[in-house]
Amino acid sequence: MTAKKRAAQDLGRKAEQQACQFLQQQGLKTLSQNYHCRYGEIDLVMRDNAEGLVFVEVRYRKSGHFGTAVDSIDQRKQDKLRKTAEHFLQQHPKLAKLPSRFDVIAIQGNAEYAQCEWLQNAF
Repeated sequence: MTAKKRAAQDLGRKAEQQACQFLQQQGLKTLSQNYHCRYGEIDLVMRDNAEGLVFVEVRYRKSGHFGTAVDSIDQRKQDKLRKTAEHFLQQHPKLAKLPSRFDVIAIQGNAEYAQCEWLQNAF
C-alpha cells in the first residue's frame, strides 16, 4: 500500500471517529462500526431511541474543489447502502422491527478545523 493511500485511509478513520463522537453527543448509541457484507459497507449503525435505527454514511472532503462530501453520494452508492442495510437487518431480526433511516455526516475542511454537517433522512 502506498503512503498516499495509507494517509487517505487514516483521514477516513479519523472522520468516522469524529462523526461517531458527534452523534453520540447528540444522544445516539453505536451498534456497529464498519459493517461489511458482500454488498458493501456501512460506516456506522446507530440507535436513536426516539427514531429507531440510523444507518450513517460518513464522507470527508478536505475541500469542495471537486464537489462537496454530500455530492459524492450518488444513486449507485445509495443503492449499495440500502442493500447493505437490508443484509444487516436480516442478520439482526430484532432490530428489523424498528423504523430506520439513512443519515449522512459530511465533514469538510482540514483535520484541525473540519466541520460536521448532519443530514438526517438524507435519502
